[in-house]
Amino acid sequence: MGNSMKQWGTIAAVLAAWWAQSAAAAKRDSSPVKRILVLGDSLSAGFGLRSNQAWPAQVTEKLHNAGLTNFEITNASQTGGTTAGGLQRLPGHLKRKVDIFILELGINDAFRGVPIATIRNNLQTIIDQVKDRNPDVRVIVAGMQLPNYATDDYVFGFGQTYADLAAKNNAVLIPYLLEGVGGDPSLNQPDHVHPNPAGQRILAGNVWRVLEPIAREVAVIPSANASPARTEGPRLRPSVTR
Repeated sequence: MGNSMKQWGTIAAVLAAWWAQSAAAAKRDSSPVKRILVLGDSLSAGFGLRSNQAWPAQVTEKLHNAGLTNFEITNASQTGGTTAGGLQRLPGHLKRKVDIFILELGINDAFRGVPIATIRNNLQTIIDQVKDRNPDVRVIVAGMQLPNYATDDYVFGFGQTYADLAAKNNAVLIPYLLEGVGGDPSLNQPDHVHPNPAGQRILAGNVWRVLEPIAREVAVIPSANASPARTEGPRLRPSVTR
């Protein structure tokens, strides 16, 4: 009888320890934070500017001001980024859950004359990989356009690629990320390509018009086994890229 009681006591202690460890792991893995991943090039990285002047940082502030305090933005953008480079960098950013994915790549491919079919296939593969890891992710495609110095067919095909991708993937399209900024010297840096701080504020507005309603929908979707949401406000996690 005494031995049986000791055995049951040992089993109970083991089960209690296992339950405590499981509960702690569940708490760590069920964060209520909603994560936004931005995969882009210099337009989103804020080339030539401080990181807090780039549109992802400004959108973080807009989230806070809108009361959407449970969001975290990871800016995985890289100056000079291409669709092929984005594919190479993406896996490291899919180790954590992604609730909203903003894809802003392709213009550097076009400047290099990469075939439209290659650009389209790379962008589609990026979306597929994000969805494979995050079936419920909401996708936003940032559209780009080329100035009319290239051949007409290429210009049209490049711009149409983003609308086609958005339609195919049930994504939301930002028709033209540089709307109101492209071609305006007062809103661009001396290179006439990269937005200055004032231009980045307009880009933030272009993104926010599309992102806000999606973020409000995502914000109220409960995370599995989530603990109560924290209230310190949205955060921007700059990504270290090479």
